[in-house]
Amino acid sequence: MAVGVTRPKPGRAPSGTRGSRARRARRPGARHFLLFAAPGTLVYVCLVLVPIVMSVGYSLTDQALLRPTTSFVGLRNYRLLLQDETFLQSLKVTTILTLIVVVVPNVLGVAIAVLLDRRGWLYNALRGVFFTPMVISSVVISVIWTRVLADDGPVNQALRALGVQDPPGWLSDPDIALYSLSSIVCWQLLGFCVVVYLAGLQGVPQELAEAAAIDGAGPVRRFWSVTWPLLAPALTINTVVLLISAFKIFDHVKVITNGGPGTGTTASVAFVVLQEGFVDNRTGYASAEAVVMLVVIAALSVLTLRILGRREVQL
Repeated sequence: MAVGVTRPKPGRAPSGTRGSRARRARRPGARHFLLFAAPGTLVYVCLVLVPIVMSVGYSLTDQALLRPTTSFVGLRNYRLLLQDETFLQSLKVTTILTLIVVVVPNVLGVAIAVLLDRRGWLYNALRGVFFTPMVISSVVISVIWTRVLADDGPVNQALRALGVQDPPGWLSDPDIALYSLSSIVCWQLLGFCVVVYLAGLQGVPQELAEAAAIDGAGPVRRFWSVTWPLLAPALTINTVVLLISAFKIFDHVKVITNGGPGTGTTASVAFVVLQEGFVDNRTGYASAEAVVMLVVIAALSVLTLRILGRREVQL
């Protein structure tokens, strides 16, 4: 009895052949992905990961730029940080600065974005005006505001003309210098928040607002119940970016106050790190401070993403 041979149907390839073709079809995509991802990955590794690893290594030594010999000291630099009043003061200053920089631009950014969420050449021009400080160098911004808020600057001269005999020293009074510095940073970062919230407002369906209006909801109620929940992704982006930006502030501090007035009243952690590393020639100790700053920023960013991310998921 002849054994029958199963032949593939005309126009249809065997299953094994189909699998081979599918695998071959996927391979070029994988190669293309690796080809395009390689340059960015290489830059990230060289400019981010390698410096981080080097900083961790330096933090375990007494490395100094002007000293040829280096010794391993273990965790001594980290133990000294817990007793360093300058570093602890910089953490306090950075915490206050971060709270102001995260809250104020977010609140003002939402309000301004709602006002500018209209069509017309005037509103387009105002959007550009608010975003302009973001594209200007922080050093230039700092120099301008240093002149404006000087004791004999335009602001105090205007106050004297209005009858204020003793106007405040915006940058020379230790009690208010940090808040003046924070206001300058907020002013520069405000445009970024406005643009992100404007982008979020473009994605809010008008049908929902119209339905709420038909149900009798006023402007405030419509914003709080309809618009604000849909701006959750924009809030997450702005909060994380402002958080990281505030913790890394150095240019404004260096140019405007140089850590003063007084002893460290406006010195941020980034300012102290660079002072220790390049002025006091304590590279190992500065690396330990930088590692602590990195850990704090990473922890706060992850915590913020988790908290605000839950709000997005609930939508």
